[in-house]
Amino acid sequence: MILKKHKVLIIKVGHSETLDAEISNITSYGDVLRSTVLLNLYKNDHVTWLVDEKALPILKGNPHIDRILIYNLTSVLQLQAEHFDTVINLEKVPGLCALADSINAWRRYGFRFDVRTGEAEAYDRSDVVLEVCRSIEKKRNRKACWQEGLFEMVGAAWDGEEYVFGYTPKTKEVHDIGFNYQVGNKWPLKGWPMPYWKKLEKLIGKKYSVSWQQGLEDMEDYFDWINSCRMLVTNDSFGMHIALALKKKVVTIFGPTQAWENHYYGRGVALYFKELDCPDHPCRRSDCGLFKDGCITQVSPGDVMAEISRRLGK
Repeated sequence: MILKKHKVLIIKVGHSETLDAEISNITSYGDVLRSTVLLNLYKNDHVTWLVDEKALPILKGNPHIDRILIYNLTSVLQLQAEHFDTVINLEKVPGLCALADSINAWRRYGFRFDVRTGEAEAYDRSDVVLEVCRSIEKKRNRKACWQEGLFEMVGAAWDGEEYVFGYTPKTKEVHDIGFNYQVGNKWPLKGWPMPYWKKLEKLIGKKYSVSWQQGLEDMEDYFDWINSCRMLVTNDSFGMHIALALKKKVVTIFGPTQAWENHYYGRGVALYFKELDCPDHPCRRSDCGLFKDGCITQVSPGDVMAEISRRLGK
């Protein structure tokens, strides 16, 4: 039996994306999931994870998390009364940064609270990540994937470690392809238009079986639906990260967001219009001055079909 000597607290509620500037009251499920890659560094430590209640199913059953605390007043007061060896704060919400600063710990990584400005600042090793968050130009030019940035924040080098996901699916693979077509209201231009999905379905014909997105009323049902598919064709979304965590083949269609921030572990591909004559690409905007439905429309159903055939090979 390995004794867990060190206490580690990870603050990843999901109210801000670690490598993006925006702070929102909409929980970023994908950001919570991809942050689990850090657990590979602390699998022999006692890990506590503070998370939004809505994101709890993402962390339940995780083999490297010893305690999950829901973010509320009770858990905040409890954490402020405890001692930790390491605190990792991946939230840029000022109140959560102040919480990270107030916890008794030997070392801290991620984001801290600036008492002069009332805003998030960086602990040691997180300066570059914070600069990337604050500058769209630096974000465009930085070609490192998300995992590299997270490891950099805690003074480590990423070596291909994967997400750590504890959910045990109740389903088996029964579909060749899942169409993960829906996107949230925040970024409508991240969604491939429905006529493109319909045309792709026609191109597929009877060659492969297709299942349209299911399980959106219950997160575990959603996990089970993704697990029932050999491959997921998806927009840049939470479903993409679930598919990667479940080790599925993935084809992701990108528009205004950075395709190169995602690593596919040899099981997938990002499709985006690389020849687009747009100085702002990827713009991360919710509107587009060049195309009616955004630059994502420059990825054709034929492009996606070619990748499906290449990767399913049947």
